Amino acid sequence: MRVEIWSDIACPWCYIGKARFEAGLAGFAHRDGVEVVHRSFELDPAAPAPTDVPVLEMLATKYGVSREQAEAMEARVADAARGEGLGYRSDRIHGNTFDLHRLLHLAKAHGVQDALLGVFYRANFAEARPLGDRDTLVALAAEAGVPAEEAARVLADPDAYADAVRADEREAAELGATGVPFFVIDRRYGISGGQPAEVFRQALDRAHQEGALQQLPTGDAEVCGDDGCAVPPTA
Repeated sequence: MRVEIWSDIACPWCYIGKARFEAGLAGFAHRDGVEVVHRSFELDPAAPAPTDVPVLEMLATKYGVSREQAEAMEARVADAARGEGLGYRSDRIHGNTFDLHRLLHLAKAHGVQDALLGVFYRANFAEARPLGDRDTLVALAAEAGVPAEEAARVLADPDAYADAVRADEREAAELGATGVPFFVIDRRYGISGGQPAEVFRQALDRAHQEGALQQLPTGDAEVCGDDGCAVPPTA
């Protein structure tokens, strides 16, 4: 069984959704036969890189809310993250993630894609590290098992793995994904949003049945899309 996950490192619900999916997978009887493949999806491809825009400033501007409202929005996501045992900081920087996706494709070639995505999520959300800094990215890639010299070479070549990133994004559009995280199980079941772990476990069970790709009725789980993340301001 193959599970493909479209996500972006800038997406908090992708960060949370990864942890919830892994918890659901742990409860799946056939988990040893599941291959997980991470696919690229940029929430803000026009974002500059590198950038020094604080995420709270970005949220206030994007949603047209006050700083206090942006902080309340972030607090809700922080609570969800901590509920999954994840660290979460709101003093991180918002920026372009294209280079990070290119490195994830390099990591896939070395069999450590999932590990690097986890390192990127931790560095962004739990540690607020500057992911627009190339030296930081090379160090993070090496931590996950990607040779540092290869990571540096990819970052120096803007064409390296660029086509692979764009191909993932086109495929997401063809499958009808308008936001992330977006999970596809054996090209038969599509699940949108950072669902509870039990939803993922049940979906994995159902994927043993034949059927065309369909969106499972999973409710209104939080998702990040072109208009931002589903984190409405707190009244």
